[in-house]
Amino acid sequence: MGFPTNGAGANKPLKFLLYGKTGWIGGLLGDLCRAQGIDFSYGSGRLENRASLEADIAAAKPTHVLNAAGVTGRPNVDWCESHKVETIRANVVGTLTLADVCRENGLLLVNFATGCIFEYDKDHPLGSGIGFKEEDTPNFIGSFYSKTKAMVEDLLRNYDNVCTLRVRMPISSDLSNPRNFITKITRYDKVVDIPNSMTILDELLPISIEMAKRNLTGIWNFTNPGVVSHNEVLQMYKDYIDPNFSWKNFDLEEQAKVIVAPRSNNELDTTKLKNMFPELLSIKESLVKYVFQPNRKVNA
Repeated sequence: MGFPTNGAGANKPLKFLLYGKTGWIGGLLGDLCRAQGIDFSYGSGRLENRASLEADIAAAKPTHVLNAAGVTGRPNVDWCESHKVETIRANVVGTLTLADVCRENGLLLVNFATGCIFEYDKDHPLGSGIGFKEEDTPNFIGSFYSKTKAMVEDLLRNYDNVCTLRVRMPISSDLSNPRNFITKITRYDKVVDIPNSMTILDELLPISIEMAKRNLTGIWNFTNPGVVSHNEVLQMYKDYIDPNFSWKNFDLEEQAKVIVAPRSNNELDTTKLKNMFPELLSIKESLVKYVFQPNRKVNA
C-alpha cells in the first residue's frame, strides 16, 4: 500500500509538484501547501507532452507529484461528448504519461480521479447502504467523460506508484465557486433528488496531503461516508443561508431532455478510507461543520 519513493525521508524535506494550477482543486492544493509550509511548485508542462513533464521534474526535484489536471468540460461533462479527442488526450494519454514519467523517476503520484464511474444496480440498490468498493469494476459508461475515467483507472491499477482518489460531486465552503456542487444546484431551474456520495474538499483535501506524506498507493473511494440527496442539501442551504430559497424537482426522464449525456448516481463504500482516517465525518456532519456553519446567514 506504500510506495518506496525517491522522495522525502528523514533528511529530505517535502517538495510537491502540482498539476492543475488553473483548476479548482489544483488551486486549493496550493493554498493548503502554503498553509502547511510545504514547499511546492506548479508544473507548466502539458500532461500529454512527456518531454515537458520530464523537464518539470528535473527543475522542481519533487518528492511527490499531485495531479488535479484534466478535462471535465465547460460548462459540464456534456462538452466531452463533442470533444472526444481532446478528452482522451487530457484524461487518458496525459494522465498515463504523467504516471509513467513519475514511475521512471521513483515518484509517488497522487491522482485526483472520479467516482462517477458507477451507477446504482441490483447489487448496489439506491437506499440500501451497500456501496461500491475500490476493487469493483465500473458499471457506468453513460457519458464519454466517465468512460475515459474508467479506462484510465483500470490502466493505472498496474502502476504501483499511483494513489487514485475517487472524488464525487465536490463541495467546498466557497459557495461562490461555480464548480461547487451546491452552487451548481442552487442555480439550476430544476434538480433531481437522488442520494449520492459526495466529497467535502475542506475536510478531504488535507487528508490527501497526509496520504501523500504516508506514500499511500492504490485506489481509494475519496468521499465522506454515507449519502445525501439534492433535496437534503438544498434544505440545508435554505435553513442556513437563504430562508427564501425554493427549488423544483424533476425526474431522470425529464432531466434527460435537457442534458446530452446521462449522469452517474451512486454510493461509494468508504470503509477503507475511514479505517485509515477514523476522524473522517459522515457527509451530513461534514456539510454542517465545513460548509454551512461557516457560511451561516440565518440565525440559529
